[in-house]
Amino acid sequence: MSRAFIKESDGAELESLPEIVVSPHRNLVTTEGLRQIETALQRLEAGLSEARAAGDRATVARLERDLRYWRQRRATAELVPPTDSPVRVRFGSLVTLATDSGATLRYRIVGEDESDPRRGLVSYVSPLAEELLGCRLGDVVSLHDGDAEIVGIG
Repeated sequence: MSRAFIKESDGAELESLPEIVVSPHRNLVTTEGLRQIETALQRLEAGLSEARAAGDRATVARLERDLRYWRQRRATAELVPPTDSPVRVRFGSLVTLATDSGATLRYRIVGEDESDPRRGLVSYVSPLAEELLGCRLGDVVSLHDGDAEIVGIG
């Protein structure tokens, strides 16, 4: 097949790669969250070296963009040390809830980048975390599908 009518890439498509939006909230992190940032940076830096060696400009552009985000997140990270026996729910707490239906739910309040609701990790700026922060054992909170009592804070 003739390549006479196939446009060669001039790199212009790379200019439209949008930056990753950085949250306006404080970058609070747990010890695990800080470790995740460091791991992401190492993985991206290794990938960038490989992409440069392979001459893969699109991957280089994506990885450089991702590195800008994660370097900024590392630079602004505020490590919040864990508390041995918290009396109130705070950042980093593992909160155990007993629902009206008899279910037990567990959520850890973490930084935005380490949030993973399916694993019970909720961002401290999420509505659920905002409902829980500052509460004590025995307090009742409103969830989207009913009320729940705080039965554990760790």
